[in-house]
Amino acid sequence: MLVMVIGLILFFAVHLVPANVELKNGLIARFGPGGYKAIFGVFSLVGLALIVLGFYKLQLHPGKNPILWDPPTWSRHLALALMLPAMIALVATYIPSHIHVMLKHPMLVAIKIWALAHLLANGNLAALILFGSFLAFAVYDRISVKKRGDLGPLGKGSGPWINDVIVVVLGVALYALIVLYLHELVIGVSPLA
Repeated sequence: MLVMVIGLILFFAVHLVPANVELKNGLIARFGPGGYKAIFGVFSLVGLALIVLGFYKLQLHPGKNPILWDPPTWSRHLALALMLPAMIALVATYIPSHIHVMLKHPMLVAIKIWALAHLLANGNLAALILFGSFLAFAVYDRISVKKRGDLGPLGKGSGPWINDVIVVVLGVALYALIVLYLHELVIGVSPLA
């Protein structure tokens, strides 16, 4: 549990930096835009790796991860269904589209749906800590970016309508890849089981 918690603290600490414009600008002035992005990326990846490793280890040792409630079967089906729009929103983060404009901050929408879906489908302590903290952080960050007026890396540009088709196709492909292969490979649990 400790590895996952350390990863969460590191990951969220790094992601709090953009919310403090003065701190972010100071770091950019000191390290340059490329250096800032590199440091941000490295710390984010280390935090994410610790989160995944810690969560994975807890799945292998159920004695260290107590069951708090037994989710009903329908909650797993609902979680599987919710992940499709989450993956479409995730892809929309990186492609200028009308979907991106409609969602305003599609990455945060994707994280909120992902976290909620996984909270519904999992009843153990590690899941509550992991997905609950991501959901809470995404809600906080959405409020924060709205107050700052931050439009994200793509701004308000919507791009041509074909981009919406590309977003949906790539989102569905990513969903299929994760459901059929990556989830079990990385987390050790098939969402189809």
